[in-house]
Amino acid sequence: MKYLLGLLLLLNTCFAQELKVLTDKEITVGAKRIDKFLPLLQNKNVAVVANITSKINNTHLVDTLLSLNIKVKKIFSPEHGFRGTSDAGEKVGNQKDTKTGLPIVSLYGKHKKPTAEDLKGIDIVIYDMQDVGVRFYTYISTMTYCMEACAENNKKMIVLDRPNPNGYYVDGPVLDMKWKSFLGLHPVPIVYGMTCGEYAQMVNGEKWLAAGKQCDLTVIPLIGYNHNVSYEIPIKPSPNLPNMTSIFLYPSLGLFEGTVMSVGRGTEYPFQLIGHPNIKDGKMSFVPKPTAGAKTPKFDGKTCYGFDLRVFGDEVIKTSRHIYLFWLMETYKNLNDPNYFDENFNWHAGNDVLQAQIKAGKTEEEIQKSWKEDIKKFKLIRKKYLMYEDFE
Repeated sequence: MKYLLGLLLLLNTCFAQELKVLTDKEITVGAKRIDKFLPLLQNKNVAVVANITSKINNTHLVDTLLSLNIKVKKIFSPEHGFRGTSDAGEKVGNQKDTKTGLPIVSLYGKHKKPTAEDLKGIDIVIYDMQDVGVRFYTYISTMTYCMEACAENNKKMIVLDRPNPNGYYVDGPVLDMKWKSFLGLHPVPIVYGMTCGEYAQMVNGEKWLAAGKQCDLTVIPLIGYNHNVSYEIPIKPSPNLPNMTSIFLYPSLGLFEGTVMSVGRGTEYPFQLIGHPNIKDGKMSFVPKPTAGAKTPKFDGKTCYGFDLRVFGDEVIKTSRHIYLFWLMETYKNLNDPNYFDENFNWHAGNDVLQAQIKAGKTEEEIQKSWKEDIKKFKLIRKKYLMYEDFE
């Protein structure tokens, strides 16, 4: 482990040219293209699937629609809630929006999919949330369940597209459907390189909804986006992805959620630090404490030794085109703990192969090669549904 930091710094010799990261001023998100979807909403009862990122400039989509006399009847909220302050996995109950008085129906916990009763009296469901392009980030699962509910209840669904900050590459094991869960519903890699609008079209087109149904789907496209760029998200999409560094690192560090390691929840830098009380030769230390987005963090109040990966998120990860397993493999060897992996790891990985490969001492290159054929097949499917210029 003592050579870990030095080896990581040498990795930058292998990278492609630096990625261009566009801002909100350079891209027109689907929600801003009001003229494209407003005519579809006239004299309709509307439900909105939204969270804190569902904004047009500084105004929430729900407030904008109400100001335009659109009959918004209900809000559906995802993991982390409508205002985006709940912990990952925290139970979020139904409530009312304090500003508008609209009922909020939580789509998390045991109630992940709108019911027929939820959709009673609704004509159109609008989905508008900022995603980060990682399979186990649950917003695409919420979108899928809403599509499924619309298909089953003859409702129209509109997806207001937003850029994918990790949409410039495809990598990771393709989900083995034996490990299908809310952390992954479809046979896609961990990083699938599609916007939510493109992904919705793929789910519909490949008939991946229950019983092969398809919903009446309209996607409002982006202007100014392509898959050769990233996107600087103006509002953090969830409490523990507070900045672009964490978003670039998330595809690699999200796998640590199925291990004994801390990923910095309960610190100022979640998904930018990795550590454990028993790590040897750690380059820094941190003490997790309860925060707004991590009320009961792993190793609460205990000193964790480990590594600050912010430098790699800022200067390295955004120029690469793959997931990093190096940190995971090295901390596994460093701790030498038979319980290093917990029951969540395979659900995040999407198979039981990756854990076995790491335990068997396979190299990172060998593991990545084992993904290639499945990724190649996925890219053929993906290509059919791309709406924007691709990176290949």
